[in-house]
Amino acid sequence: MTDLLHQAHLAHESDAIDDVPLQLLAPDGSRVADERNAPYRARIADLDADALRGLLRDMVLVRAFDTEATSLQRQGELALYAPLLGQEAAQIGSGRALAPQDMAFPSYREHGVAYTRGVDLPQVLQLFRGIDHGGWDSEAHNFHLYTLVIGSHALHATGYAMGVQRDGLVGTGDPARDTAVIAYFGDGATSQGDVSEALGFAAVNNAPVVLFCQNNQWAISVPTSKQTRVPIYRRGAGFGVPSIRVDGNDVLAVYAATQEALERARTGGGPTFIEAVTYRMGAHTTSDDPTRYRTSEEEQHWRDRDPIDRMRAHLVAEGLWDAEHQAALDAEAAALGERVRTYVKGLGRPAASSMFDHVYATDHSLVTRESAWFADYEASFAETQGGHR
Repeated sequence: MTDLLHQAHLAHESDAIDDVPLQLLAPDGSRVADERNAPYRARIADLDADALRGLLRDMVLVRAFDTEATSLQRQGELALYAPLLGQEAAQIGSGRALAPQDMAFPSYREHGVAYTRGVDLPQVLQLFRGIDHGGWDSEAHNFHLYTLVIGSHALHATGYAMGVQRDGLVGTGDPARDTAVIAYFGDGATSQGDVSEALGFAAVNNAPVVLFCQNNQWAISVPTSKQTRVPIYRRGAGFGVPSIRVDGNDVLAVYAATQEALERARTGGGPTFIEAVTYRMGAHTTSDDPTRYRTSEEEQHWRDRDPIDRMRAHLVAEGLWDAEHQAALDAEAAALGERVRTYVKGLGRPAASSMFDHVYATDHSLVTRESAWFADYEASFAETQGGHR
């Protein structure tokens, strides 16, 4: 073996060690005592009992919402829905690390992050019912509307972060002013050129952005192994972006890693790439059938690593969770489910002509012509029923 090949071999062995995701809680809920994670353990040291219970509560409520939304789609109340089942820790852990002034750019299944940003969860379903293009005020919540074009919002987030930087909102030393940006996307999005371009722009501009990849193992029916030959987080190094791989089913590890990355961004340290290794336990969307491409053994492997079970086991072991806590949370989750059902069924149906509204900010000749044609088309049915045709 030549010297160069030998050096490459040693580097690969070193990378393999680093490829082990950061983990603070083992799947059984016990604390992981590893000297390499000591700086991250320090970041969660200030989480008191209420904060720890709050993380479990967040995940349970978001899952209750997700379960109800999936059921509503099956009942024909929603046109489509993108479940987050199994990804609660990745979303709640990162979302709770955000400061109020930080800006988040989601894809289309970040319901947990929406919840942490104060979006009323039933509002999320207006999009999936076809009522509007996204039913919340993105400026009020510092949470952008959902993006359905895979990977495109990574560039939007990076551009926004460059604007924040140029507005003098980075590295001022004022914790209420310094601002970071975060973009959420899946493993499949990393195969899109937009994400690579975002990494390039973020790196050379030292943009205050965190690029957060939820690697849920499947880009619809394409496994991660068919998308990349190396762990996804290593892509950041090629652009000069500090990167970390974290156990995405460990809410404490996600919180600690995201908090560090956001702090770096706010203080002028530039971008970070995070790969949260998790699993989409449900379908890609409700139009998908994962049994066609996944095995039951694989699904069981990840059920045994359920993020909610992990955090609950940890709280029980620490004496911070009991039957009374569980009963109160179960009641809260049931009430949320009922509120979601009532809200969605009360939305009704928008007028078909509303599809022409707000397509462009100003009048557009093509849309105007199409809207007029559609109005005549709808009127023709009324005339037929009235016996005029």
